[in-house]
Amino acid sequence: MALIEALLSQGSGTGTVLGALLLCLVIYLFSSRSSSRDEGKNYPPGPKPLPLLGNLHTLNLKKTYMSLCELSKRYGSVYTVHFGPKKVVILSGYKAVKQALVNLSEEFGERDITPIFHDFNQGYGIVFSNGENWREMRRFALSNLRDFGMGKKRSEQIITEETQYLKEEFEKFEGKPFETTLLTAMAVSNVISAIIYSTRFEYSNTKLHHMVKRIFLMHYFVCTLFSGTLCSFACLQLYNMFPWIRPFMANQERIVNNVKETVRQSEEIINGLKKTLNPLDPRGIADCFLIRQQKDEESGKTDSFYNSMNLYCTINNLFGAGTDTTATTLRWGLLLMAKYPEIQARVQDEIDRVIGGRQPVAEDRKNLSYTDAVIHETQRFANVIPLGSPHQTTCDVHLNGYLIKKGTSVWALLASVLRDENEWETPDSFNPSHFLNKQGQFVKRDAFMPFSAGRRVCPGESLARMELFLFFTSLLQHFRFTPPPGVSEDELDLSPVVGFTLNPSPHKLCAIKRS
Repeated sequence: MALIEALLSQGSGTGTVLGALLLCLVIYLFSSRSSSRDEGKNYPPGPKPLPLLGNLHTLNLKKTYMSLCELSKRYGSVYTVHFGPKKVVILSGYKAVKQALVNLSEEFGERDITPIFHDFNQGYGIVFSNGENWREMRRFALSNLRDFGMGKKRSEQIITEETQYLKEEFEKFEGKPFETTLLTAMAVSNVISAIIYSTRFEYSNTKLHHMVKRIFLMHYFVCTLFSGTLCSFACLQLYNMFPWIRPFMANQERIVNNVKETVRQSEEIINGLKKTLNPLDPRGIADCFLIRQQKDEESGKTDSFYNSMNLYCTINNLFGAGTDTTATTLRWGLLLMAKYPEIQARVQDEIDRVIGGRQPVAEDRKNLSYTDAVIHETQRFANVIPLGSPHQTTCDVHLNGYLIKKGTSVWALLASVLRDENEWETPDSFNPSHFLNKQGQFVKRDAFMPFSAGRRVCPGESLARMELFLFFTSLLQHFRFTPPPGVSEDELDLSPVVGFTLNPSPHKLCAIKRS
């Protein structure tokens, strides 16, 4: 546990947020220059910031992505906003996001690592690292995801097996209402667990429950860093502006304990793998890392990236990212089928006609145009990661006629791409026709970017796409999803719960077994 204690060793402490704010204000006024100074005519425009607060007072911090999309209507597709004294360039709409992340991928290719995420990763792993460490860990992850997961029959077999277990769990409710969150998350977690650890957990296994719950709890804790009535996003930005106020965080100790427990469980699993490790026959991604680490140690290499910090951070990056977004998207898909029974019926008619009663396979996608369109539209409409992940410029760069300086934080609003009025016929409606031509055939859309784009595109995209297809088709083949008795389709709420990801509002569904 020395590893994680080195990351988060400060005490929790007590105190008042008000005192912290006043102290921050005094220090800011005496030691900082105003962030509202003139940046020059070529710098992206934006609302005038206040000292310390920046533009936080003008934003709806419970739905930040919506506020930022609204500001783009006034200031354009490339503009500046201030989160406290921190200046951030916002990219809105498909054309601006593509130009930056794809056409200028090198210039916009770094990750802006804020203090809250640096605390958890210390620059190791994949998601919140830069430079050669990021390049090496990404190469490792992509190579081994291909070998043990993406595009391979083995990954399809793992997912197919897990769909059977998930269907059995759904059947246990005998058509009665149940909450889908934990079951779908455990199923998706088992897929990534099998690829990383070559291990599958029973749904009754408390270790699996805790692994899954910690992923969601971490998001909750980070979003509620402080007690009181301050909005979670404002509190998060306050912490990023002044990291030394950690002792005033109400959930700081719970965050530390949650991270420690995550690493402890990873250590427990990996220590078990070490006892039976065969360098000639790796069972999963963790084995491959351990084999490379062992080789570097035996050769006396002192600057190897294959160290314990990267091992745990990379594995937990893959595990967390491989669980949350895919499981959340699947839950949206089931909710939308209950909300729109006519779409659900059309999907099931196509599945019955093309597949019949046999198990769906990945190859079926090309013959299930409507089903594929529904899955893609679910990803677009659900808009699970609306803000994307923060980027940082590697050099001075010009975009849309504006100068963006080296080291500037840049947010590419994926929500603005997936809901771009210039790219989608009915951007705010759930409409599978977005991905169908006049002949009813599936068509790709360039503005479909749920996995982001460019250098920082999600490394597990292919695996996630296969999971969504196989889980969704298998569940729709066997069940008809409906609202609970007494609840109409119109009463099903599609308003998202805003956090790091957009989750469906709490709800229950009935899974009626099809004859």
